Parts: sequence; C-alpha cells; structure tokens
Amino acid sequence: MQTEISRQSLSNEAIELIAARFRALGEASRLKLILAVEHEEKNVSQLGAATGFSQPNVSRHLHTLTEAGILTRRKERMNVFYTIADTTICPLCREVVGNLQKRLFAHRPL
Repeated sequence: MQTEISRQSLSNEAIELIAARFRALGEASRLKLILAVEHEEKNVSQLGAATGFSQPNVSRHLHTLTEAGILTRRKERMNVFYTIADTTICPLCREVVGNLQKRLFAHRPL
C-alpha cells in the first residue's frame, strides 16, 4: 500500500533534501554514471571508459552523487569503487522513462 506524502507531513529540511536529490539527478552525465554502476561497481577509470567522460569530469559527478547519497564508494588499495547506495534510484528512473514513453506514444499522430 502506497502512502500519500503531503506538504504538511514533510519538514522544510526534508523538502530541501528531496530537492537536493533531484538536483543531483538533473544532469544527464550523472544519470549515465548511475546506469553504468546499476549492475556492478566500477572505479573511476572504468566509469570513464563506459561513459566517454574525462577522469576529472567523472570524479566531479561522482562526488556530487556520493554527497547526495545516491552512490556509495569503497576504497581498495589505490582504487575507489562506486556502486548504488539508494536502491530506489534506478526504479525511479525506469518509472520516469516509462511515463515519458506513454506520453510520447499518446501524442504520436496516427
């Protein structure tokens, strides 16, 4: 059973945290990085190879995603590996894509 979240049930601090989470998701490069680690953890080099982004760019976006609590990091010797920390993120992205596809399909001329 889903519960309805109303404005009155959320504190201002909670609303700010939610907004910060969506800001972190509001960059296409970050979404690509999330998808790159959806099924297995990867280090910065692997993420750069998977996305085509430079190492500094990958590192900057990973920092934002980690600070937002979307990804988590694990250090192993000289490597830092990233994986999904918030397991609701990928289903949320799939839900948005599904809704967009329905909307586009509904507006397609016959």
